[in-house]
Amino acid sequence: MDAVELVALAASTSLLAGWRLYLVTFITGLGMKFGWVPLPEQLQMLDALANPWVLTIAGIGTFAEFFADKVAWVDSVWDTIHSLLRPLGGALLSLAIIDAGDPAFQIAAFLLGGGAAFMAHTGKASARTLVNASPEPVSNVVVSTAEDVATGGLLALAILNPVAAAIVAGLIVALTFWLIIKARRFIARVMARLEPSRDEAKL
Repeated sequence: MDAVELVALAASTSLLAGWRLYLVTFITGLGMKFGWVPLPEQLQMLDALANPWVLTIAGIGTFAEFFADKVAWVDSVWDTIHSLLRPLGGALLSLAIIDAGDPAFQIAAFLLGGGAAFMAHTGKASARTLVNASPEPVSNVVVSTAEDVATGGLLALAILNPVAAAIVAGLIVALTFWLIIKARRFIARVMARLEPSRDEAKL
């Protein structure tokens, strides 16, 4: 991998960690343990993810998150608890992937990973809060399942084509924020229309 591909891999992996930190860690570690993911020499630091203890913790976290993320408002509590953990995990993954000898570049990699994971986490948490406000529970399960599938698919793409994965992940995050803005404006308009009705009812 050249420098551009390494940065793209770090960025896309960190973005995915902002959605599903445990799943990204578990799949990557499992793939390395069984040789599904033949990493180049500069990524051998990620061998730590194949450690049995890391795999066990990541597996338990993946199992718990799979169900917690599909229950309305429980997913928001889960996101709040992981507001610090996901960005930190994304930052450490980025640092391990880039593995630069220059301390300044290491700091840049750490900030890149943490920022990417935080951005993805913020978009996810905000979107899920709006979804939870819907009167039916089906949308929550659909959105959560879509995130599971997107995370697994983009992780596979990140290994095969890091640049393409980084672009797709970035577009998804941008789309998430755009939908959040649109949804909030729609809710604000609905609330504004309801206010006069409430005032008339009081009279």
